[in-house]
Amino acid sequence: MTTRRQMLQAGGGLVLSSLTDLSALADDSYPAREVHVIAAYPPGSGADVFTRYFAENMRPFLGGTVIVENKVGASGNLALIYVSKAKPDGYTVLIHAPSAIAANLSLFKNPGYEASAFDVLGTVCRLPFTLSVSPNSPHKTLQSLIAAVRAKGANASYGTTAPTGQVAGAMMKNILKLAVVEVPYRTAADSVNDLDSGAVDYMMYDPIFAIPRHREGKVRVLAISSKERMTAVPDIPTIDESGVPGVDIMGWWGVAVPAGVPQPIKDKISSAFLKMAERPETKEWLSNLGGDAWVVGPAEAQAQMLKDVKNWADYVRIANMEPKG
Repeated sequence: MTTRRQMLQAGGGLVLSSLTDLSALADDSYPAREVHVIAAYPPGSGADVFTRYFAENMRPFLGGTVIVENKVGASGNLALIYVSKAKPDGYTVLIHAPSAIAANLSLFKNPGYEASAFDVLGTVCRLPFTLSVSPNSPHKTLQSLIAAVRAKGANASYGTTAPTGQVAGAMMKNILKLAVVEVPYRTAADSVNDLDSGAVDYMMYDPIFAIPRHREGKVRVLAISSKERMTAVPDIPTIDESGVPGVDIMGWWGVAVPAGVPQPIKDKISSAFLKMAERPETKEWLSNLGGDAWVVGPAEAQAQMLKDVKNWADYVRIANMEPKG
């Protein structure tokens, strides 16, 4: 006679078998429709160019149609909120800077999400910000610029376009006790005329905007915000080594999904993204634009984002910045 325990064991086996079958089915059938990749900044911006390049080049490895949607506003926060609340089915994917997910938790009083709302599935590159001046500027070194800015006092100004640049600029201002005034711009392109005319003394640009223009002589990058130099532009010194000790901040790019996406689907997204990131063509493209390739898998990427949550709390404190909103 079949005992109750035997029946329960048999039933448990059937449930486990069914879950395994469903897991395999999810892996086999995904993607069954368009995958929507979310871009956090306006079309044509450096961040948008990144998102679209990575989305398009992971598509052959993913094996389906990929559509990029721009969700713009609040320093990228609208896109992060949108993805955090999306259905965890693998059809809403964020290709963005997970460092920004961490940053906005400290930059906003109420960011609208928690770090636990995201699973980061891989990385592609590191991106320190640049301290840049007009090519017509008399300043060839950061120390020369600092001396001029100190002499101008509150009449000196610098521009920012993104959170990493805002914090790096504020850190330098606070460390050196400068009176320089920050001028925020919606996009880097919006600031070009003011930089060239001298309306602002320097800009904290993302490297995707600044490095190609530096190579073309359209902007002069004096220093970068990471502790170590970039392999893409090894001749450019860091802010730290240029006489502002303690500035070590950068963004990094990867792929993330809302928490709760089935593991087989996460594995497929991660695999497609990392295969794209490892391509020699991708690394060459990054180097040409001023990015340093950095490719790691889900465990290390997720751990780095969680570490950055603490790091950004420290950055904002050192920069003496008040959270927005």
